[in-house]
Amino acid sequence: MDQHSTRRGSSGVGMYLLHRAMPHLPPWLGAAGVGIVGSGAHLMWAESAAAGVGLTLSAVALTGATWWAGRETSAQRRLHSAITVAAGSAWVTGAALAGPLSGILPDTYLMGGAVLALSWNVRMALRSASDAAPAPAESADKSLLEKVGLAKAKIGKTEVEPNRVTASLALEGGTQTNDDVARALVRIASALDLPQSAVRYQPDPDSARRGNLVIVPRDMLGEAQEWEGPSTPGGSIMDPLVIGQYDDGSPLVVWLPGDPDVGRNANHFLIAGGTGSGKGDAALNLQTEILSRRDVVMWLSDPKAFQDFRPLLPAYDWAVEGGAGTEAMVEALQHVIPARTGWLGKHSYRQWSVQAAETQTDPAHSCRPDRTACGCPGMPYMVAWMEEAANTLRALGDDAFTGIAQEARSAGCSLIVSLQRPSYDQMSTSTRASLPAVIALGCDPRDEGFSLPESVIDQGAHPGAWGNRKPGYCYAVAGGIDPDRYASPGRTRQFTPRAVSLMETLAEWAVRNGATADPITAGAAKAVVGRAYTGRTPTNETEQTTVPEQGDDIVTGSQLDPEDAAMDPEADLPPATQGDTAPGLFGQDTGRKPSPDEARTLFARALDEFERDGRMVVGPKDFMDWCDANGYSRPWVSARLRDAAMEGRLEPTTQTGRWRIVPALTPA
Repeated sequence: MDQHSTRRGSSGVGMYLLHRAMPHLPPWLGAAGVGIVGSGAHLMWAESAAAGVGLTLSAVALTGATWWAGRETSAQRRLHSAITVAAGSAWVTGAALAGPLSGILPDTYLMGGAVLALSWNVRMALRSASDAAPAPAESADKSLLEKVGLAKAKIGKTEVEPNRVTASLALEGGTQTNDDVARALVRIASALDLPQSAVRYQPDPDSARRGNLVIVPRDMLGEAQEWEGPSTPGGSIMDPLVIGQYDDGSPLVVWLPGDPDVGRNANHFLIAGGTGSGKGDAALNLQTEILSRRDVVMWLSDPKAFQDFRPLLPAYDWAVEGGAGTEAMVEALQHVIPARTGWLGKHSYRQWSVQAAETQTDPAHSCRPDRTACGCPGMPYMVAWMEEAANTLRALGDDAFTGIAQEARSAGCSLIVSLQRPSYDQMSTSTRASLPAVIALGCDPRDEGFSLPESVIDQGAHPGAWGNRKPGYCYAVAGGIDPDRYASPGRTRQFTPRAVSLMETLAEWAVRNGATADPITAGAAKAVVGRAYTGRTPTNETEQTTVPEQGDDIVTGSQLDPEDAAMDPEADLPPATQGDTAPGLFGQDTGRKPSPDEARTLFARALDEFERDGRMVVGPKDFMDWCDANGYSRPWVSARLRDAAMEGRLEPTTQTGRWRIVPALTPA
């Protein structure tokens, strides 16, 4: 090899080494610059007190500015930069005043400067090694965001838990909003090969372009948990009700009463889910929690003949199967609520509390004018549960629960409505607005908006993705639950045949511990519906009662106009049938036309008979057998209904053509 080649090879090696060393030179050049600046400053401001003050303030300001400027970087880089600037500016100040070669200044410069420069070299080397890794997290994140149309978004602090990753997300100001992330969630789930419910977004309420992206990579709800009993037997209804668990393993809890100490209002619940979604198990989870508490009573309407709830029947204060029984219960609720509200107000409770369920021995809650302890019996919390409420709404009208829902919370009462499809053609918008709390199970994708608020769907909640393929999966939206949890899926516990004996034991415990209403609630119900309430038994197995068809012109109220009331009562009587001696209803022979007085007596006896049977809500169609047996027409019965209403024996209900029988011992 000739001399020229040797020189060229040496030059190439030198250039390579220089190229590799250049990225590491800036810290050393900075250290050299600090020495030059300190020496020059000494020539200008040696032993100047004013310069010393100025240099000291400048050092503090420069260090603070470095700390402020590093707020968008990592905590380690921010601290490293601030320490470097503080050390350099402090040395310059000392060198300017005392001289760079005075005291320990030369030693601190040589050792400290080298250490700081080397620390930056090490940091750079480690960063280079990280950049050379085959799958860097940052580049992977950027690649993911680019794929879903959020390339300019920045991922900040990331928290990694055993089955949950939470990453703060900052979008580009002026061009991207939180709505863009909501629309991209399904694409993010696709890019990560996860189900749609595994990815959700929690927008920052104080920013339109910041929030947290939450990813739950493993479904911990895949294996159903069997119900093993209530969470807090003998506790208060004010305690949380555990109905399942979230997908990260934490308990799924809800509350019914309000609590002013934590700013929580009382909750009415809507339980919605399609066929096969696990709505029955969800109801059992919630009911067993409620019935296991010491200070609550429950009324239940279930048109399905207590198919799911039969082991719990003794625990209910009042249970009906639907039809006329549900009509009576709704009427009773409308009168019970103001009675309970009046009692709470008289005892100085702004809302129901645990103390309200106990005997009133506190003078602060006395109903006496002298404010001495009154000793009144307490008033337990109340839950009115309407199962398969679509049947009731069809019979009573889509706003049957509106007044109850709007007023019950102040009376220490929660309304729970369960139905498959809470669409606005089944319940009025006013009722739906009064049921903001919801347990939403699997449904048709088109029905998601009926169950959940739009804001929760935007965060990634999609019960339509489950349908009936994942029974028990649900979202819970209610007061007391962290809003960040609204879009987190949960799953209720499963009830198997093994649970029946434990449910029966729970019902027996409830009976022993007083599962009956307080005197105020019971008295108001008795005054309104009489034997329909007082004739109940804890194991009442009433037969299914059919509500009259609404297409009948008699039920429309057209026969109750004043002109009908003025009609001659005997104008529509058919001629008596000769030879017909079969006994009619209430022992009256149909072969003889009763006189008007006898007919009125028979009509009063018919009302007494209905009352004894517990059928406290009636209409013209309920008297059809009586008409046929006694030879009277429908208009005549309608007129008698109106007369009975004027006499105080009947009162109109909210449903046109239906009347409530006023109990005989408590006339209006």
